[in-house]
Amino acid sequence: MMDTYHVLVVEDDQEIRDGIAIYLKSQGYEVYKAADGIEGLEIIYREEIHLVIVDVMMPRKDGIQMVMEMRKDYDFPVIML
Repeated sequence: MMDTYHVLVVEDDQEIRDGIAIYLKSQGYEVYKAADGIEGLEIIYREEIHLVIVDVMMPRKDGIQMVMEMRKDYDFPVIML
């Protein structure tokens, strides 16, 4: 039995975020969603995440800032959109 992988989708466009999440869920992944880098970091610090899919251009905290901060404590893979 394979463990469920947890994927975090960080994207400020709700339609894109939801579309990615629907596809990932249909493939058996547990999906967490965040609208910006601040929400994304909150989820990373609270949940066990295996992969982050993150938009570069977002309000409040963009994808680059979020990944730089995340990398201080975590080294799981990141896909930048």
